[in-house]
Amino acid sequence: MFGAGDVRVVDAPDPTIEQPTDAVLRVAAACVCGSDLHPFHSMPVRERGYPMGHEMIGVVEEIGSDVATVGPGDVVIVPFVWSCGRCDFCLEGLQTSCRFGRQRTGGAQAEYRRAPLADGTLYRLDVDESDERIPGLLTLSDVYGTGYHAALTGGAAPGATVAVIGDGAVGLLAVLSARQLGAERIILMGRHEARTDLGRRYGATDVVAARGDEGIAAVRDLTGGDGAHVVVDAVGHLPAYEQAIGIVRDGGAVSRVGVPQYETGPIGRAQFERNITITGGVAPVRAYIDRLLPGVLDGSVDPGAVFDREVGLEDIPEAYRLMDAREALKVLVRP
Repeated sequence: MFGAGDVRVVDAPDPTIEQPTDAVLRVAAACVCGSDLHPFHSMPVRERGYPMGHEMIGVVEEIGSDVATVGPGDVVIVPFVWSCGRCDFCLEGLQTSCRFGRQRTGGAQAEYRRAPLADGTLYRLDVDESDERIPGLLTLSDVYGTGYHAALTGGAAPGATVAVIGDGAVGLLAVLSARQLGAERIILMGRHEARTDLGRRYGATDVVAARGDEGIAAVRDLTGGDGAHVVVDAVGHLPAYEQAIGIVRDGGAVSRVGVPQYETGPIGRAQFERNITITGGVAPVRAYIDRLLPGVLDGSVDPGAVFDREVGLEDIPEAYRLMDAREALKVLVRP
């Protein structure tokens, strides 16, 4: 990406092993994320461009001398944050705070990619790259794990009412995750019928299309005036967060997983007096793969249904246009 709205496919040198803990991967499947649209709208001009893409299924081409858990030919999930797998944060399941990793794994929208900290980051699969489940497996690199993180940290549980703001891939998979965690009622706040229909398939019991004060009133009405025990903000813009504060029940939690596009928001005395918890954050998706993978493999869940378009690498600029125009929910990219 060379600036707002300026996405190009360019030639770049092939990646190589730089450290003994590296691997070189061939990209089998990637995609465009809703969070990629934030720089698409506002990124300053960069003459050299910025490599995009952080969701990927790869095939290991080469490994460094210290890599022991994957080898050439292995198909791997590539979580969107590099992590060592050995430090205290990784062992606690917070790979996003790894002491040796980086909070950025750009460059998945490509043919090849270098993967540092291969042992701690890459998750080996016993599947072929042509497996029909690849789209669902790809969601484990980010959006499914992020949706699950939102529902889990928010406290989705049997008997709870969960409201999800945003009908993008993360919001829809937060609906799916809330259902898996036993939530009794799930209110999806979205305005795109094809997406909210998928949300109902994933477990939403109610859909609210209204926003702002009207949306807050609608959710309050559905919940007897109390609001939801758990509110997921899967958008990241201030109006969505303010809406979340407006519909959360006293003693409830707002779980933010949409990347915040604002510096400050309501977190003062009013929220203190209502005992509202603000949680969420960058999802340590590597920690969730073990628990989410079996359902994808046995077909009991279908997170890959969030992909409604597929393009080749040369058509990625069109993928951004489709998602920005809401003509596509999430675009799969196969180099």
